Amino acid sequence: MDNIRTVSDTKRKFYSHHTRPVNSIYRRFVEELLVEMHLLSVNFDFNYDPIYALGVVTSFERFMQGYKPETDKGSIFEALCSAVDGNSDKYSQDAEAVLNEAKGLSIADLKEKLNHVATGETGEGILWGTCSAISQNPKFKYSRLFAVGLYTLLMEINPELVKDEEKRHQTINEVSVALNFSSEKLQKDLDLYRSNLDKMQQLLTVIEDTLEADRKKRSSKEAEKEAEVVEQKSSEEEQQSENE
Repeated sequence: MDNIRTVSDTKRKFYSHHTRPVNSIYRRFVEELLVEMHLLSVNFDFNYDPIYALGVVTSFERFMQGYKPETDKGSIFEALCSAVDGNSDKYSQDAEAVLNEAKGLSIADLKEKLNHVATGETGEGILWGTCSAISQNPKFKYSRLFAVGLYTLLMEINPELVKDEEKRHQTINEVSVALNFSSEKLQKDLDLYRSNLDKMQQLLTVIEDTLEADRKKRSSKEAEKEAEVVEQKSSEEEQQSENE
C-alpha cells in the first residue's frame, strides 16, 4: 500500500513551489487552507468537483485581498494546488465554468433543477452534472470549501437573497435536502465564512488606515527636512552676504 502523504509532506511541497516568504498577515490563512485541502485530498471518500474548486478559488480570492506583493498571489495559488497534486489552471477553469453556468438563473430555476436532481434525473452542463453525481453518491464527502462554492453560486444567482437571513437559510436547507447532506452543518459553515469575511475586511481597513497614517507621517517628516534644508541654505546665504 502506498504511504499516505502527511501534512508535513504537503507543506514541503508547497514551499518547494513557492519559495518566497508568505506575508505574515496572510500566512495563517494560507497554511489553514493548505491543511484543509490536504486533509480532503487524502480522504478516501473525497472526490474533487467544480463546486469545491469554486470554493477554493473564492476563499483564496476573498482572503488574499490586498496581498503584497501582488505578483506573488499567482505563485501561492499554484503552489497550494500543486501541493495536493492538483492543477491551478483546472481549479480556475472549473470554477469559472460552473459560475458562468449559474449566471442568468433565478432562485426558482435553481430550486426546480435541484428538485429534478433529487428525483434522480441527470441534467446537462457542469453544474447539474456535478449536483446529480453528488445527490446520487451516498458517500459524498461534504467540506467547508464545497459550502463556500455553493454560497458563491447563490450570490451569483441572487446577491440580495444572501443578505436576507430567513430566505438564505430556507434556500440553503432546500439545497442540502436535494444534495443529501446536513443542512445544519452547511448553515454553520456559511455563517462562520461570512463572519470571517467581515473580520478580514475590518483587518484590511485597519491595515490600510495604518499604512496611510505612516505615509502621511513620512511625508510630513520629508517636508520638515526640506524646510530645514531651505532655511539652512537661506541662513548660509544671508551670512555669506553679510560677510561680503
